[in-house]
Amino acid sequence: MIASARLDLVPGTIALLEAELESNDRLASLLGARVPGSWPPGEYDRGAIAHFRQCLRDHPDAVGWYVWYAVLRGTGKEPRALVGAGGYFGPPNAEGTVEIGYSIVPECTGQGYATELVHALVDHVLASKQVRGIIAHTNMENVGSVKVLERVGFRMTGAAEESGSVTYALYRPVTRQTAPDGKRRC
Repeated sequence: MIASARLDLVPGTIALLEAELESNDRLASLLGARVPGSWPPGEYDRGAIAHFRQCLRDHPDAVGWYVWYAVLRGTGKEPRALVGAGGYFGPPNAEGTVEIGYSIVPECTGQGYATELVHALVDHVLASKQVRGIIAHTNMENVGSVKVLERVGFRMTGAAEESGSVTYALYRPVTRQTAPDGKRRC
């Protein structure tokens, strides 16, 4: 699990993805959280859920490289609630790059959950020495998504392969190291 200021990010497992495909009630039971009727959100649809389930069936050791459920912590008055999903499109490629995606349920947009979710996912994946950079694709007309990426530190790098989309990227800062001879190296 990844914890941020208000959210608990729960890694998707085959059991959770199967429950999600079965019913919101079943997913709610396994997550211990209320699941809104608008679930699943945005582009994280049944096709994506089935795809990630198959990825985990093919690579059972890859839990954490796909879906993460964003669960808002409960308070004394309000129960825990599923507000979104995010994650990566798999382990890093040969260059050390992963792609990130995220969606928030409509009734919870505009409350900073997407930014908090993306920050947590970025911090988590950059802790892996395998990862050198993160990319995301969005449409420039999706102003909310663009703002989230820019708040987290992503920069637009150009047009994506998909028509109308652009690529945003965030790379691990280069650190300078001192070699045994005392000279600085990048």
